[in-house]
Amino acid sequence: MKKRPYRITGAIGLGAVMLILTPIAAEALLGAWGTPVNVESIAGTDASFNTPSTDGCPIQSPDGLSFYMASNRPGGLGGLDIWVATRATTDDPWGEPVNLGEPVNSTVDDFCPTPVRGGGLFFVSARSGGCGGPDIYFTRSNPKHGWLTPQNLGCQVNSAAGEAGPSLVTTEVGAGLYFSSTRPGGFSSDAGSTGDADIYMSPLLVDGSFGAAVLVEGLNSTYEDARPNVRKDGLEIVFDSTQPGGFGAADIYSASRSMTTAAWGTPVNLGSSVNTSSNESRASLSWDGLTMYFGSNRPGSELALDGVTVSNDIYVTTRQRIAGGG
Repeated sequence: MKKRPYRITGAIGLGAVMLILTPIAAEALLGAWGTPVNVESIAGTDASFNTPSTDGCPIQSPDGLSFYMASNRPGGLGGLDIWVATRATTDDPWGEPVNLGEPVNSTVDDFCPTPVRGGGLFFVSARSGGCGGPDIYFTRSNPKHGWLTPQNLGCQVNSAAGEAGPSLVTTEVGAGLYFSSTRPGGFSSDAGSTGDADIYMSPLLVDGSFGAAVLVEGLNSTYEDARPNVRKDGLEIVFDSTQPGGFGAADIYSASRSMTTAAWGTPVNLGSSVNTSSNESRASLSWDGLTMYFGSNRPGSELALDGVTVSNDIYVTTRQRIAGGG
């Protein structure tokens, strides 16, 4: 299926996306991740932040004042919807999540939201009219008209399979969109099969469109490697994977590199301080790289409506910048 590529123009245009960012301290100057806590356990957080339904795909806005998630809680339009909670300052707890409504949400699954500076929002949707399976879309918030009609990024980025976890990174060497896809030709034990997610990157071109997606070297395995999120300086990436050597189900892994032109190092499991024998997924880093949110159905999460199954809740962990790290 041939689809015209979408160009990032308007209020968040090419100039805004290509803005060169000042790198934060290198990963070696960041401490270890602390013990994660359920976000709802933080004093003052709205009691509806996590629910007996599925709550996941968590991510902060760059300014730390809005929190986006995907949830199939009651009150949505159908399937997974994108919800947002807000707070007045970065020291405050999160308020009640509110459904973004149409045109962002639809009657099918809408998930993996990724807000960017300038009011833009990447997300994934299974709505019709795309390239096949769930595709990556882009929209932006207009002060007068609210969310504009989402635009499919086109079949250079999307495929007939399923995409997930878009993450835009802008560095001194350009901008690119990282994401995972179950398209054939990845690192599956059967190169022609689908269903095994791998991590891809699509470069942002000078005309504002995204180029053909390519596999990211050094990050993928013959197992599920999915939902990447890249730190703002492009030197660290986190994602979930089912590769052997973990603690069970999907775990959160990270990889780093010394400069944006270097290859990614070998992914490292974040260990038992973050991962459990349950499922951990779609980790995301804050703008300063010191906070990480992710979804998990570990013990301590809310029980599902059946009163037996553990639902997927949103968790948070933090780390410190080591003294002298900038």
